[in-house]
Amino acid sequence: MNTVLEITDLRTHFNTEKGIVRAVDGVDLKAASGQTLGVVGESGCGKTVLALSIMRLVPSPPGRVVGGSVLLNGRELLGLSPEEMRHVRGRDISMIFQEPMTSLNPVFRIGEQIGEVMRLHQSLDRREAAASSVEMLRKVGIPSPETRVKDYPHQLSGGMRQRVMIAIALACRPRLMLADEPTTALDVTIQAQMLDLIGRLQSETGTSVILITHDLGVIAEATRDVAVMYAGQIVESSPTRELFSAPLHPYTVGLMGSIPGLRGSTGRNEMLSVIPGTVPSLWNLSAGCRFKDRCPDLFSICREKEPVMQEHSPGHSVRCWKYGDCR
Repeated sequence: MNTVLEITDLRTHFNTEKGIVRAVDGVDLKAASGQTLGVVGESGCGKTVLALSIMRLVPSPPGRVVGGSVLLNGRELLGLSPEEMRHVRGRDISMIFQEPMTSLNPVFRIGEQIGEVMRLHQSLDRREAAASSVEMLRKVGIPSPETRVKDYPHQLSGGMRQRVMIAIALACRPRLMLADEPTTALDVTIQAQMLDLIGRLQSETGTSVILITHDLGVIAEATRDVAVMYAGQIVESSPTRELFSAPLHPYTVGLMGSIPGLRGSTGRNEMLSVIPGTVPSLWNLSAGCRFKDRCPDLFSICREKEPVMQEHSPGHSVRCWKYGDCR
């Protein structure tokens, strides 16, 4: 299967008064053409910074991509000039942000905001862009699109604003779309509608999707492959089914144990497991594995040397000494 995005050793740091924060620290990632890759992890693990790094939208200062490679269909994005990158965003790669109300311009009608993308990247005139904006609103399931196209963002519900963001992101049929927590602020029924919508439009356009979330239920329903992120690093990557049936990294096992539901053959509710401790500070990392202070399977080398990603089985890799030769 063709690879649309290949990330190698990506590193994004932030300069702070306390020191350098290694928000993304040596991430390797591949996204297959036309498929959905999930990136899952708790708040503060670096998921959003990873997406902003791919888009070249990390605020500088204080942030900066200090190393690595981001290839989109073989083209190195980190080497592009700001002007070249502006032509890539929206046309070849797009992003749905977590909170649409802060992403949509409150003083422009939504039709103008959708049309702006198509005028910039497809050289449409205003009349053509306006007609295409109505069609995009119809595709994302907004009722009465001819009327809604004239609305301002504050006149729409949260679910409708998120649909507008999807319309903007897919207006130019990009090769890759990054969706950063697209369902977090929505109720459960609207979440399901958003996932169905993204999946349907993806099948129509062939766009690859990287779905960033902390919700394992969303990962299980919407992705083919998944990467688990912890403290700025990918600690496990696998086909989604395999990750849920046979998680390897102790952090992933802990995440799976935190999912509410009925367990066991008795049909009785069992206590949820918890992961003790807190995520380490990314500006003051000590030697060894970043999960060592919370890990139930600790070896002496875990405190001395940082593990590297290694393939445990075809397509399933893990960053843990438990599966190495150094126990």
